[in-house]
Amino acid sequence: MTAKLELRDVGKAFDRKVVLQNIDLGVGEHEVVCLIGSSGSGKSTLLKCVNLLIPIEEGAIFLDGAEITGFRANPNQVRQRMGIVFQAFNLFPHMKVLDNITLGPRKVHGLSKEEAEERAMVLLDRFGLVDKVDDYPDRLSGGQQQRVAVIRALASEPELMLFDEITSALDPELVAEVLNVIRGLKNEGMTMLIATHEMGFARDVADRVCFLDDGLILEHGPPKEIFTNPQQPRTREFLQRIVEAGRL
Repeated sequence: MTAKLELRDVGKAFDRKVVLQNIDLGVGEHEVVCLIGSSGSGKSTLLKCVNLLIPIEEGAIFLDGAEITGFRANPNQVRQRMGIVFQAFNLFPHMKVLDNITLGPRKVHGLSKEEAEERAMVLLDRFGLVDKVDDYPDRLSGGQQQRVAVIRALASEPELMLFDEITSALDPELVAEVLNVIRGLKNEGMTMLIATHEMGFARDVADRVCFLDDGLILEHGPPKEIFTNPQQPRTREFLQRIVEAGRL
């Protein structure tokens, strides 16, 4: 499988506290990799390092075989090839839905207003939000706001999508509608790296699952192996707690 994204021996620390260490991870073209683990295990930091929002201190990250963490790399050009969606929707509250979605394609990718709006309307229709085009974010439910955030990322036609706990801020009944959007992207072949606490979702959607603990990828493999026959004691302990909480 061709590696779309590759992390080699990546390390990161904040004020001498190591948050990522010896991270080796490849994500193949059209592959979905889910990162699981306790809060504070390094999942969000890993995604931000991939998107170059946080600089790494050790190792290197490659996109299509070219290093994106070297001094010659242009972070803005790299980010144009990726979409990232956070647990906080981060929509501009003073802008209507359509303007939130078209801002990036117009300002960053140079699309005309007409081209950007046409692309936005196709996505809004696809995700059942075309009737919200003139609404401001505070008029939308949490699930609708998160779907708009996903659409905003997709409007720039990224090669890779990064999702950081995108259901954490949602009420339970709204989680399913957002996860269904991700399932649809998988069916279309989108390459995705997803940090999630939704274990059932990870089991059903991921091609591979990586369990992070204390900044290390402690175990990785197909979902069936990780969830039914974990090899590491710490993985077994984590999953047992998930089962006891009724989340798997």
